Parts: sequence; C-alpha cells; structure tokens
Amino acid sequence: MELLQKLKLLEENISILENIKEDVKLEDITANKRYEWELRYGLFESIQIMIDISCKITSYYNLGNPQNYRECIELLGKFNFLNTTHVKKYISMIGLRNLLIHEYATIDSEKLYAFLESIDDFKNFIKEIKASTIN
Repeated sequence: MELLQKLKLLEENISILENIKEDVKLEDITANKRYEWELRYGLFESIQIMIDISCKITSYYNLGNPQNYRECIELLGKFNFLNTTHVKKYISMIGLRNLLIHEYATIDSEKLYAFLESIDDFKNFIKEIKASTIN
C-alpha cells in the first residue's frame, strides 16, 4: 500500500477513534465487550499503520538498518522526519501495540480507555510525515 493510502487510512481510523471517544464512556467499555474490542482494534490498527509508514520511509530513504519497530521511529527522529520531542510518545504507542497483541488478557479497561487521549499524537505523526515527505 502506498504511503498516501496509509496516511488516509490512519486519518479515517482517527476519525473513528474520535467518535468512540465522544460516544463511549469507560463504563460502557467495561459493561460491553464489543466497545472494548472496537477500541482495541482501532488503536492496534492505527499504531500498526504508524509502524508500517515509519519502516517504509526508513527503508525508502535508506536511513539505516533498524532491528525493530522502535528503531524505525528513532531513525525518523534522528533524520528530522519526526519531531524528536514526539518520538518517545510514538515509541510508547508501539509498547501499547505489543500489549494488545501479547498481553491482551491483562490490559485494564481504564488504561485502554486512557489511550484515547493519544489521538493528537496520531494527528501529529501524520502532519510530520506529510511535511517531511510530501511537501
């Protein structure tokens, strides 16, 4: 999938996550598994798209030989594709992705819901990538 398509998909996901944030309360998530699944998958897919974009750009511009997803994001920060003050936030999102995959049974609904506050981080990521690769 092309970079612009991935960015568009991430923007669509952000819109859905914003709707969840507006419409669904923490109590709804704990009371109805469907809402928890929607939130989990929405966050997971959005983070995975961020990772895919980061690794694709790292490879395309031959920025180095990253050994993991974290290093893809670090390299984008090092070479000014991403704002270095945001890199730690993006890396922590990778940590959430790993929890969603490997520790899914132990994720607290309250902590999961709190990640809806990261929506602006996704928006910042999109702006930074567009500014550094498309403009």
